[in-house]
Amino acid sequence: MSLFDEDLFLKGMTQRKATLGEEYVEKSYAAADDFTKPFQEAMTAWCWGFGWGDEVIPAKTRSMMNLAMLGALGKMYEWELHCRGALNNGVTPEEIRAIIHVVGIYCGVPQALECFRAARKVLEAEGLL
Repeated sequence: MSLFDEDLFLKGMTQRKATLGEEYVEKSYAAADDFTKPFQEAMTAWCWGFGWGDEVIPAKTRSMMNLAMLGALGKMYEWELHCRGALNNGVTPEEIRAIIHVVGIYCGVPQALECFRAARKVLEAEGLL
């Protein structure tokens, strides 16, 4: 019995590339080996195909939700990655700042400072600061 759903995978790959950028996704997927490829496929199908694949919540709003949740969890590598994705999905630097304020209120000042560091890195790289 295969758990792989090709339709969800293809839908997920399209959404993943739209948010994170084709170059990043292709590089990440190409780096997968026999050990990690099943996870790459499942994550693409589940997170991006199922989680992001419907039109109930716009991609911009999903990106904003992700920044808040990843900030709360302190997953800064993913936060930085999704900060770039949020810009691709139309989130503005001002909205990113406001999200970080909320992270600071609910998760503490040190976590907000981590988010500001990551945001500055992304925004400077994109020429937005």
